[in-house]
Amino acid sequence: MDFNLTDEQKLLKKNVSDFAQQELAPLVREIDEQGGFSWDVWRKLAEMGIPGLTGPEEYGGAGVDDLLTQVMVIEALARYDFSSAANVVSHWAITRKIVNDGKKEHQDRYLAKMIAGETVGSFAQTEPNAGSDVASLRTTARLEDGHYIINGEKCFVTQAGEAEFTIVVARTGTEKGSKALSALLVERDRPGYILGNKEDKLGFRGSTTRTIAFDDCRVPESNLLGEAGKGLKMSLRSLATGRVITAAQALGQAQAALDESIKYAKERVQFGRNIGSFQLVQAMIADMAIQLESARLLTYYAAWLRDNDQPYAMYASMAKTMATDMAMQAGVNAVQIFGGYGFMRDYPVERIMRNVKITQIYEGTNEIQRLIIARELLGEKRSFRELYGQK
Repeated sequence: MDFNLTDEQKLLKKNVSDFAQQELAPLVREIDEQGGFSWDVWRKLAEMGIPGLTGPEEYGGAGVDDLLTQVMVIEALARYDFSSAANVVSHWAITRKIVNDGKKEHQDRYLAKMIAGETVGSFAQTEPNAGSDVASLRTTARLEDGHYIINGEKCFVTQAGEAEFTIVVARTGTEKGSKALSALLVERDRPGYILGNKEDKLGFRGSTTRTIAFDDCRVPESNLLGEAGKGLKMSLRSLATGRVITAAQALGQAQAALDESIKYAKERVQFGRNIGSFQLVQAMIADMAIQLESARLLTYYAAWLRDNDQPYAMYASMAKTMATDMAMQAGVNAVQIFGGYGFMRDYPVERIMRNVKITQIYEGTNEIQRLIIARELLGEKRSFRELYGQK
């Protein structure tokens, strides 16, 4: 097992880190206060080639498939700008869905523009009454005269309103549970595609999150992605990869929390000396560093397993759970070290604490991750393991 980075990976990591520190970090507070996706920031990312890093070379992408490189890039971005890192992760995931399940016409229509950063897509699965319980999805898509007619409501859709299209998971059959779910590509300008108001979020504010309603929204049958009835399988295919990438987002923000805490502990003077000389503050900083390095090693190990074609689903869940819980605690500890100033918007640690909370929730809540890990270890319910498969 070798976690040493290649010269190319080291150079890429340095370039992304320098770019994020110089170009993105100065904009983070303004974007957080305004809320919503910034095309100006996205164009900066596109100039670096980051949106197209994992895209196929035939459409202008870099074709980077190894997960460790992706983890490294997202961690470097998230250290300085969580929202940009999370937006890139979403963009890569949607690009993969078009590559893996889109028809040639979809690939030709969207991939080059997505890779160039000229357009973005969105993914709509969660509903007001169905989150982790995917089998309870109610949105329907009825096939009639060569068209699917979609009715229902989706919530928490990232980049809805900015996206040129949305991949919608809907019920296309009459079977119970998840067996009748399919994925459909729905263009934003289709009649019956109704955008809700922009959500005002706690963190991850450099993105646009909305509800989408579908009222007899018609799309041609050719807009079906993959096979009918295989929508859930398509959605879950890359869940383990997504969980490792989510861990990387958390690592970046935890590193930022540690960096800010160390800097502040050296500067802040109380009782005639800097607070970094107080043992309780030292212990908090030491614990943050220990937990960060432990989570980083577990995340890199999960990525290494995937890149070496070994089972990694359980380790992806472990990495996601450990890294995001660790990052949340690091954010809380950073605010505590800053004291009253940590509660103020003038200092970055309160934003870190707000941002990392979402990493414990999306890509499968940490409660669900613990169920996956325990059932894998106990050898229970093979169908559950298959549902949350490794690739």
